[in-house]
Amino acid sequence: MRVAMIGSGYVGLVSGACFADFGHDVVCVDKDLSKIERLNQGIMPIFEPGLAELVTGNAKAGRLRFTSNLAEAVADAEVVFIAVGTPSRRGDGHADLSYVFAAAAEIAQHLKGYTVIVTKSTVPVGTGDEVERIVREANPKAQFAVVSNPEFLREGAAIEDFKRPDRIVIGSEDEAARGVMSELYRPLFLNQSPLLFTARRTAELIKYAANAFLATKITFINEIADLCEAVGANVQDVSRGIGLDNRIGSKFLHAGPGYGGSCFPKDTLALIKTAQDFGAPIRIVEAVAAVNDQRKRAMAKKVIAAAGGSVRGKTVGILGLTFKPNTDDMRDSPSLAVILALQDAGATIRAYDPEGVEQAKTMITGIEYAANPYDAITGADVAVLITEWDAFRALDLDRVRDLMASPVMVDLRNVYNPADMAKHGIAYSSIGR
Repeated sequence: MRVAMIGSGYVGLVSGACFADFGHDVVCVDKDLSKIERLNQGIMPIFEPGLAELVTGNAKAGRLRFTSNLAEAVADAEVVFIAVGTPSRRGDGHADLSYVFAAAAEIAQHLKGYTVIVTKSTVPVGTGDEVERIVREANPKAQFAVVSNPEFLREGAAIEDFKRPDRIVIGSEDEAARGVMSELYRPLFLNQSPLLFTARRTAELIKYAANAFLATKITFINEIADLCEAVGANVQDVSRGIGLDNRIGSKFLHAGPGYGGSCFPKDTLALIKTAQDFGAPIRIVEAVAAVNDQRKRAMAKKVIAAAGGSVRGKTVGILGLTFKPNTDDMRDSPSLAVILALQDAGATIRAYDPEGVEQAKTMITGIEYAANPYDAITGADVAVLITEWDAFRALDLDRVRDLMASPVMVDLRNVYNPADMAKHGIAYSSIGR
């Protein structure tokens, strides 16, 4: 099938490359000319394992192209995806839909024949209705259907998630559109990936509900971790004990410094605002968002306590900046709040991350960036492990001890064993243990 992907960011690029790998003819569109030029040269705008190889392979095979010419891409397409950003709107926290609506208006001008317009971006309930209205008003003679097809991609595992999904949600009341979407995703039938057909508004809400529930699991186990510290229990054993219950499951029950990234903070806030607007507030999610925001700065207090009650004039070595491993995404990363709080307390910061430094430089000022993990903790009074990159999982602990001005480590991801740290002479603090 002929597919146009409007927006070549994280969702659009991964989705476009995967559709092309299925054998579809895909063109990715973006207004950022420099991004298009780089993509045509095989240079990825994001770090995602396996993406560069997937993009270059399908581009070489002629199934994947990149352009800034939306008119040409839409006119030739049977399916047009809207995969533009929906950041939180300043002031009220609602999702900013200006890019979605602008894309819809532009798409409307170039439709030829029956076309399925698909919102891949994460959008609040009712957005598809507005997209349909915009297209209808801009081009009354157009033959089209608007479908909601939310993405469920985890950064760092996006290609695997796309090709072997738990489910594919398609929201539409149009039978012809359902047929087109079934054909588009037919290659996944071999993996027995279930297609869940719903009404459009239901599909839009599924995405937000899923992310809010996962954010709730993370926040729940983080508060249980605090209780474990207070009563002398082990949060990892608690996580295993409840995760073995099939009704609960083990995923997203790893205590840490709070959730971040491009989805959970933004989507929980958008869901809260939508629920309030409709007079059906979701108190649990409101509490989750508030607790998560508070937790990030509380992690800095944990570091200060481990450093003897003060970090003024001291050096803190930070291991990991991105919100999770295997991505360069710094959006709402816990490291941002932790570093800022430590700087406010008078600390000097030296940090290392395998992929996130370039993004970090645009968000954090007044810190030194190290060349490797050992460089980050050399001469440091305390080391803080924030992101559980593989590169940090098997550090030479004797070397760590000898390089530091004082061998103190705060492990916000529970990567290490407390007994091992004690054996190597490192004062160690972790989460909920």
